[in-house]
Amino acid sequence: MVRAGSPERVEHLSTILWTYEEASFLPHGSMRDGNAATQPIWLTHRGENPNGASLLVVVDGVEAGDVASYARCADLFDGNDAGAVEAARARWRRARDAGHVLIYWQQTPSGWEQKS
Repeated sequence: MVRAGSPERVEHLSTILWTYEEASFLPHGSMRDGNAATQPIWLTHRGENPNGASLLVVVDGVEAGDVASYARCADLFDGNDAGAVEAARARWRRARDAGHVLIYWQQTPSGWEQKS
């Protein structure tokens, strides 16, 4: 499940997943495609889980109130945007205070590194 901030962002992500690179295609669908229950990856801007996903990926600063219903949640944000970083820190604090187990990964010039 990928949850974005707007219907327009969902369509943008869908287009990228179709056209980015032929060898990296990920099968997916959105409300425009229908058949939510059979889509391996569902792109949405709503708080829903029609395909029974166990992983929730949130983008665009979306704060999901239903993370406990997923085995794992990934919050993706632009680490070069000070506002996005501060908002992510606030989401982190709320998730930590709610008792969730949290791990932070940061992209560096040499790859992804786990941070504390």
